[in-house]
Amino acid sequence: MANFTVTTATAISASQPLALSELAHAVGADTAWVVQLVEVGIVQVTTADAQPEHWQFSSADLQHALEARRLERDFGVGLDAAALILDLQHEVRRLKSMLQARGLR
Repeated sequence: MANFTVTTATAISASQPLALSELAHAVGADTAWVVQLVEVGIVQVTTADAQPEHWQFSSADLQHALEARRLERDFGVGLDAAALILDLQHEVRRLKSMLQARGLR
């Protein structure tokens, strides 16, 4: 008897963004958790006045949500702390890139 794994993939692009429920499913969370991500600024909604069921998310939002989920799971941090950690990581990467561009690193 053969064992096999079935994997499905969804393309995420500007023309095919993720819906709220799709983002929640992709990170193994519920939609209320994704709403909290928007509230703390981990993921962005382009139409803030739209109802959550009409929100759309990019591949960058998916990556941020996965990183927040990992921080929450691995280190037990809350979403406010995860937002701060992700902002600091982004800033460190930006500064390192600037240093490399100037040949200082």
